[in-house]
Amino acid sequence: MTQQGAVLQGYNNELVKCIEDLNMQREELSKQIQKAEEERNKLQHEIQVLNEQLEHVCENLAQKVSSRNELDKILAETEAAYMKILDSSRTLLDVLKKEVGSLRHSPDLK
Repeated sequence: MTQQGAVLQGYNNELVKCIEDLNMQREELSKQIQKAEEERNKLQHEIQVLNEQLEHVCENLAQKVSSRNELDKILAETEAAYMKILDSSRTLLDVLKKEVGSLRHSPDLK
């Protein structure tokens, strides 16, 4: 019976050692999980900050594009009006040249 008690005590010692090893593994894994959760939380916060920055940049960009489009419209209208002025000036000059040419051929001015 003593021999069986010794064998049983050996099994018990091994079992306790296995349980201790499992507890150490669990503790190490818990530390790794905690680090991973902290990293995840940090990354989620960074993503939130970046998303807010992106939203701000997108809004700013949309305002600038809208302003540029408005300036493009104003420029196109101004250039069109300027071209009309140039065309009218050319027409006026042509008419004036014809009138001056007619006056030169007029017998009254000779």
